Amino acid sequence: MKITKETVEHVANLARLYLTEEEKEEMAEKLNSILEYMDKLSELDTKDVPPTSHVIPIQNVFREDEVFDSLPLDEVLKNAPDSEKGFFKVPRVIEE
Repeated sequence: MKITKETVEHVANLARLYLTEEEKEEMAEKLNSILEYMDKLSELDTKDVPPTSHVIPIQNVFREDEVFDSLPLDEVLKNAPDSEKGFFKVPRVIEE
């Protein structure tokens, strides 16, 4: 499948992007380059290659949950720019 300038214009219109004629040509070339590379990759024989999500094997490292006391409220609020009744006071962002 070849990406044409018209295809780029259509996608740009859907995305509400304004592209100059030069940018449309450049984008079409870049997208075609990507598709050509994908075609080369599809030529590879991968029937004996197991599916992977990472190139190297990785393993999550988890730690045990530890229960401990919280910081005292005064210490938590001491660097807050503003507090009220034991809570952080922030500017209103939702209007009624």
